[in-house]
Amino acid sequence: MARRLIKPRRWRPPTLDDRGPTARLEAARMLATGGRGPEDVVFDSDGHVIAGLGDGRIVRIDPATGDRTVLAETGGRPLGLHPRAGGGVLVCDHDRGLLAVHPGGRVEVLAETTFASNVVEAPDGTIWFTSSTTEWNLTDHLGDVFEHSGTGRLLRRDPDGTVTTVLDGLKFANGLVLAPDGSHLLIAETAGYRIQRHWIGGRTEVLVDNLPGFPDNLSLGSDGLVWAGIAAPRDALLDRLLPLPGFLRLLVWNLPAAVRPKAVPIAWVMAFTLDGRLVHDLRTTDGSYGFVTSAAEHDGLVVCGSLTENDIAVLRT
Repeated sequence: MARRLIKPRRWRPPTLDDRGPTARLEAARMLATGGRGPEDVVFDSDGHVIAGLGDGRIVRIDPATGDRTVLAETGGRPLGLHPRAGGGVLVCDHDRGLLAVHPGGRVEVLAETTFASNVVEAPDGTIWFTSSTTEWNLTDHLGDVFEHSGTGRLLRRDPDGTVTTVLDGLKFANGLVLAPDGSHLLIAETAGYRIQRHWIGGRTEVLVDNLPGFPDNLSLGSDGLVWAGIAAPRDALLDRLLPLPGFLRLLVWNLPAAVRPKAVPIAWVMAFTLDGRLVHDLRTTDGSYGFVTSAAEHDGLVVCGSLTENDIAVLRT
């Protein structure tokens, strides 16, 4: 089957400045999910890990015992998650949009949108969520990276159900964190190699720029740090092609899969302060885990999830 054509947009990425890891990433043990692809991992108020799987199930796992409970089945592909104060879970589902999983397992569609990616909720019931792209789906998401469509969005759902696009033109909008005081949001732009800060009701500014990899989901730990899964290192060829005439990217995109640039196998997690200072840069290429799309911390326990692995990795800290 012919590959879908891309419509490349020029962009000049910052010159790569990779200062290397602060320590080696080591998995102390694995938490079995009973499925595949725990793309986002989050902790609830009881310290249990919640993850969404490729078959649509939302599972809750006790990290101490490994006991696992199925909370719901979304009927789609769950990505970003946010535990709610009343025991439910907000879900960004790639296929169905923004969902609410209620205690007892009932699933409610709160907003229909393309490629819903990550979500947070304010104490007043305002929900903020991202849409990565309007042009591509999860299976072909690398097409958006090659095309650089810049069609990612930050959206707001008010308590009355009104949905508003707050920011558009984002480079594959992804992870989302709400500051503890509610004053601003942090947004990962996967294809922009950066994390932006959006002051609610005000300006948007770059918090962390020129990351050496592709930032994915974000979470705020009990340690006050913003934890980020780094899905893959930046690709040198892609960086060279992005500012050049688009037909060159079109040629590369249509190469056979065996010779087309592909993600380097790595397990990679970073953590920052809320003012953007790097604290942790943990990496390994030993094959023990890979394609980390999320990381979360609770009371010193750090876990990470992956789009392609079966299990959740508990890191040695």
